[in-house]
Amino acid sequence: MAATVHIIGAGLAGLSAALKLTQRSRSVVVHEATAFAGGRCRSYHDAAVGMTIDNGNHLLLSGNHAALAYLRDVGAADRLVGPSHAEFSFVDLASGERWTLRFSDGRLPWWILDAKRRVPGTRVLDYLPLVRLLRAAPGKSVGEVIACDGVLYKRLVEPLLLAALNIDPPQGAARLASAIIRETLATGGRACRPLIAREGLGATLIEPALSHLQQRGAVLRLEHQLRALRFAADKVEALDFGSETIALAADDAVILAVPPYVAAPLVKDLAVPTEFRAIVNAHFRIAPPADMPQILGVLNGTVEWIFAFPGRVSVTISAGDRLVDGARDVLAKTIWSEVAAATGLPAELPPWQIVRERRATFAATPEQDAKRPGAATRWRNFALAGDWTDTGLPATIEGAIRSGNRAAEVIARLP
Repeated sequence: MAATVHIIGAGLAGLSAALKLTQRSRSVVVHEATAFAGGRCRSYHDAAVGMTIDNGNHLLLSGNHAALAYLRDVGAADRLVGPSHAEFSFVDLASGERWTLRFSDGRLPWWILDAKRRVPGTRVLDYLPLVRLLRAAPGKSVGEVIACDGVLYKRLVEPLLLAALNIDPPQGAARLASAIIRETLATGGRACRPLIAREGLGATLIEPALSHLQQRGAVLRLEHQLRALRFAADKVEALDFGSETIALAADDAVILAVPPYVAAPLVKDLAVPTEFRAIVNAHFRIAPPADMPQILGVLNGTVEWIFAFPGRVSVTISAGDRLVDGARDVLAKTIWSEVAAATGLPAELPPWQIVRERRATFAATPEQDAKRPGAATRWRNFALAGDWTDTGLPATIEGAIRSGNRAAEVIARLP
């Protein structure tokens, strides 16, 4: 009988690992504890707004090579939409100012030399300190490497790093901030073009992957929660699902692609991040203005990013721990008042839904970053995946997919 790889978890990390292994003609079974695939990256019909929404708003960039390769592999690359060049529109609710950053395509940052394209109120020399982030020593926080103040910080660096790290940037790991800067601004506009799943995360990232895996013979078992891993001296020997125990054959393997707080009880002495940060998303059933950009950055408000979808306007607020326990209706009114001010939409609150994820990502501090394990483990047939593993990136779609790819490589190298 051919060897089987059992993947625990059908989020993006697990699905990307499954895709890579089926491309190598490996037999794959994906076990998912819930009734749906996708993890934090999924779509569902919501009764409050009467339409399909995403559980969160996830932005990809044209430089996210692993994510774009994943989409090409499943035939869904054309389901991402965005401007033809790298540009980001902003509004400052305090001053009423509006501007659009337009990055030059190549590596040389010519846009910084053009006052009409760079951040309003900044000078060319203001951008030089960003080089320090590219050379940050391990274990340093962003606040220890650069000054977290000034116009450039407030109007570009803070919004960028807050969205990427999901933590107040001065507390964030400089190593992770460096990776973001290196793969975006330092690479040039061709890597910074914003892309969104206009028809929803499920239709773009999840459903095409499930269809592709099914065509390649992979098996998906929903509502199949792993209760325990049975370890021998140097390998996993069985999977305990409570009502069923699967004994592994000599060449079988396992990839654990679940959140860190799920992984830790399953694997003795596994070091994982233990602190987390929330993300708050709001969805409103209303058609966005025809001239509204697909993504609008907001300064000096509760709202941080506004997304325009067909028949829906959505909002993301990173590092949202301060907002997870308050009254939902009060929060919805606060958010909508800012959306209306930023977009010109009517002040009357449309049908809405608030989605609050308390443990959306690990806390991207230097201390928590140091707790992230690699894909390989001391058990020869067992690998780890997830955006919380040591991908070198914060907890993002790109990081999740890279982690699945790395775990698949670990298992594929088994003799």
